[in-house]
Amino acid sequence: MEKIKLILTFLILIFTVQIGLSQELTQKYNSLLQRTEFYDSYGNMVAYAKENSLLNQIEYYDNYGNLIKTEKKNTLLNRTETYDSYGNQQGYEQRNSLLNQNETYDRNGNQKLVKKWNELLQRYEVYDSYGNMKGYYKYNSLLDQYEFVQSSY
Repeated sequence: MEKIKLILTFLILIFTVQIGLSQELTQKYNSLLQRTEFYDSYGNMVAYAKENSLLNQIEYYDNYGNLIKTEKKNTLLNRTETYDSYGNQQGYEQRNSLLNQNETYDRNGNQKLVKKWNELLQRYEVYDSYGNMKGYYKYNSLLDQYEFVQSSY
């Protein structure tokens, strides 16, 4: 169960960046509803994610319950593939063990984002394909949640 939470949290990190880099988002796991919820800077829930164990995928919904996208693990190609609500592939993410980072690509194979762990600052940093920092995820132990902070440059 702990491993599933860790995998779900990591995949949620990917989704949070893609929801919108223009606002600060906070995510928190709701153990009662068994889902991860995303909140904007005003405290309003904007989306949530649930694991569908029957289909072996993670499903993302907006705050009205409409399906936004799904993520499935492709064990053959060793990557996580993202599909829109109609089943069309949007892109994928895979681990680059040589550079010790996760790389996100669109459906045409163009690199979109890179996520790296910064050991010194204890945070996940998100960069675009040009190397510009878009923001970072920092764990708030007081509130027991991850917070995404957008880069000011």
